[in-house]
Amino acid sequence: MTNDLILRGGHVVDPSQKLDGVMDVAFSGGKVAAVGRDLRTHEGATVVDAGGCIVTPGLIDLHTHVYDGGTSLGVDAMRLFREGAVTTLVDTGSAGPGNFKGFREHVIERAPVRIIAYLNISFAGIYGFSKRVMVGESGDMRLMAPIDTVEVARANRDVIAGVKVRVGRNASGFSGLAPLDIARQAAEEIGMPMMVHIDEPPPMLPDVLARLRKGDILTHCFRPFPNCAAGPDGKVLDCVLDARARGVIFDIGHGMGSFSFAVARTMLANGFKPDCISSDVHALCIEGPAFDLLTTMSKFLCLGMPLAEVVEAATLAPARALGREELGTFAPGSPGDASLLKLDSGRFDYVDSVGERLVGEQRLSAAGVVFGGVHHAAGRAR
Repeated sequence: MTNDLILRGGHVVDPSQKLDGVMDVAFSGGKVAAVGRDLRTHEGATVVDAGGCIVTPGLIDLHTHVYDGGTSLGVDAMRLFREGAVTTLVDTGSAGPGNFKGFREHVIERAPVRIIAYLNISFAGIYGFSKRVMVGESGDMRLMAPIDTVEVARANRDVIAGVKVRVGRNASGFSGLAPLDIARQAAEEIGMPMMVHIDEPPPMLPDVLARLRKGDILTHCFRPFPNCAAGPDGKVLDCVLDARARGVIFDIGHGMGSFSFAVARTMLANGFKPDCISSDVHALCIEGPAFDLLTTMSKFLCLGMPLAEVVEAATLAPARALGREELGTFAPGSPGDASLLKLDSGRFDYVDSVGERLVGEQRLSAAGVVFGGVHHAAGRAR
């Protein structure tokens, strides 16, 4: 096999294969060809010096909003790809069945990066989210569209991974658990998981978790009080432990108001690590406090999570949550994606969603990205 591209001498971290050391990664025909030491170079191959870089399978951001131009909260997928070294962006409910066709045709199919979507149970998705207008789409029960959701999801299974529903006082007003129950019914009809957003009550976290099934995702899992996952006694809530035991997936979804250092410290001190680390990057948090996936990953490094576990939570774990285990790995024959990262040491200022600041000693940044076996330098997208 002739290798088209070789990443030479980087520190490869691939939790899917328990790889953690200096080696090469080769790509051929847009796929991963081999991982190992001193891989042979063929004439005509592109060789990229990855020395000093951490090389991971292509990063997967399990919670983003990239319906740029179609919703007020959308951001440019190319920016997250080039500046954040993310090769798979998972848009979580920006579009509903009423406007998914536009999202697919104008963004998903044109983007030079993989985009997978969770389809909002609300007909028009997250349509009223801006600096001046905040309308929770789940607050109007007239917009709940289970029949349309099932039809659109069935017709777009190649790019739709599940159903998104947002509940909480901000997202659903006083609709309570009704939007979640409708979303679950639709998800069961099409045999897909849900991703469930929770903010302030109502409803309450225990009642939300009681409705989640194995493979469903609770995002914003380290959100601040109220509806946080830890009690005033410094222990993880029993309902949270019970949900994890039956296979509910816990995702960070940092966003504008959904991540607390204090809650994270409590959860980690109890041995409760997130399954997936994601940014929930959108127009109102891309300049802070979330910024991007690498910043969110850096925060967990500074909170004490080992690098390999942080990488797993942004590669292998979200791939499994999506049911797309061909992603997030350097296994030969898998899609030819890789993220080249720098791990800097120093003093770096981080902030959470409630304004608490943390001075950390580590920071991940993008040094390059490979998508479909093609190398791209890091930098601001043009």
